[in-house]
Amino acid sequence: MKILIAPDKYKGSLSAIQVCDAIIKGLKTNKSKLDIISCPMADGGDGSLETINHYFNLEPVELIVNDPLFRPIKSTYYISEKTAFIEMSSASGLVLLKKEERNCMKTSSYGTGELIVDAIKNGIKNINLFIGGSATNDGGIGIASALGYHFYDSLGKSLSPIGQNLLLINSIDKSELKFDYQKVKVKVICDVNNPLYGQDGAAYIYATQKGANSSEIKQLDEGLMNLASKLQKHDFPIIDKIPGAGAAGGVGGGSIAFLGAKLISGIQNFIEITQLESLIKDSDIVITGEGRLDSQTEKGKVVSGVFSLAKKYNKPLIVVCGDKEEGISDKLGLKKVYTVLDRTNSIDEAIENAEKYLTEIGADILSNL
Repeated sequence: MKILIAPDKYKGSLSAIQVCDAIIKGLKTNKSKLDIISCPMADGGDGSLETINHYFNLEPVELIVNDPLFRPIKSTYYISEKTAFIEMSSASGLVLLKKEERNCMKTSSYGTGELIVDAIKNGIKNINLFIGGSATNDGGIGIASALGYHFYDSLGKSLSPIGQNLLLINSIDKSELKFDYQKVKVKVICDVNNPLYGQDGAAYIYATQKGANSSEIKQLDEGLMNLASKLQKHDFPIIDKIPGAGAAGGVGGGSIAFLGAKLISGIQNFIEITQLESLIKDSDIVITGEGRLDSQTEKGKVVSGVFSLAKKYNKPLIVVCGDKEEGISDKLGLKKVYTVLDRTNSIDEAIENAEKYLTEIGADILSNL
């Protein structure tokens, strides 16, 4: 029997590679002679580069950039020949801030722009930018500022590229631009398909977890609306309704406008990298999973991508996750779901001992084959 294991990471607990290893350990209880294929996945969120490095030997480049609050921090991107792989979370990520520091009214994607500038200086012609896990809601004006764009209010005052200033933008100057998107091609890999603004947009869906309160969310949403309007006024592309424009606090849309970028579905990108479709086609059982199964799962996450291919080839699918939203299994049509939290009442313990519980789940799966 051939079993394919293709999970995402468990955020804050285990990498996708570690999730695979733990489940495999359980499946190999009693020295079972199963043919097991490990295929760690990602969807464009933070941790994607670790997974890519599992498949490719990339060269790291380290430098000091600004963190989301404009403090110096060591960050790393990766290169392979003339292609750079940049993870937004390494410079502008939520994980870089203490809980009390999280406030996307004040944070900026500027440091991510600095990584892009350095890559261009190093002769890079193709940039793959992974934008999950951001601490920002600045519509990408931080990245743009690092590249030489300037933003001004109605009085001609220069604006710091942070979320709360989106609503004040009146004019955009690109006379000092350090970027030529005719010479540098940018792909932005994202894990969600939200529009730029509105009830399903960047601010209303994600700003709470980035420290914004209800009144700030409304202001950020209006700010993104203003940014889209001013971009159109200055002959930039129309971005507000593009699926994925709201990813990473509007960096999805901002990258289209400021970088001439192409938005790529994270899970589709990794399906191609890993040749997942052929692996599923040749397997008898497929196991996938992620940290939490919820309403966002079907919007471009790993589980939804794996599920679609398993369904296409009529392969039994088993989902192993840390936790799940009530009723989500039925909503997504998932028949067999194991959760770590079914084995403990403590979220902290589930995170700390996820490897142990996943091994137990792997053994349970084996006994039910």
